[in-house]
Amino acid sequence: MTEFKYDTQLLIEGDNLDETAISEYFNQHFNGDCLLAVGDAQLIKIHFHTNEPWQVLEYCASLGEIFDIVIEDMNRQARGLQG
Repeated sequence: MTEFKYDTQLLIEGDNLDETAISEYFNQHFNGDCLLAVGDAQLIKIHFHTNEPWQVLEYCASLGEIFDIVIEDMNRQARGLQG
């Protein structure tokens, strides 16, 4: 079993997005690992392993429109089940 259960991925579309500031916020406020926050001022791709994906969604929605949201249970995947 993994320490952080949910593989959380999404896109944020907005204005003046800052991948460095977003990464710093994640590191200071969320428990998790494998963070990727990449993109430009209008579009950021997020990938993060956490046990609280709803917190990630709430924060990201405060930055702009979120879409292409995927949350997969990595423990189920490890057991050969659909995530």
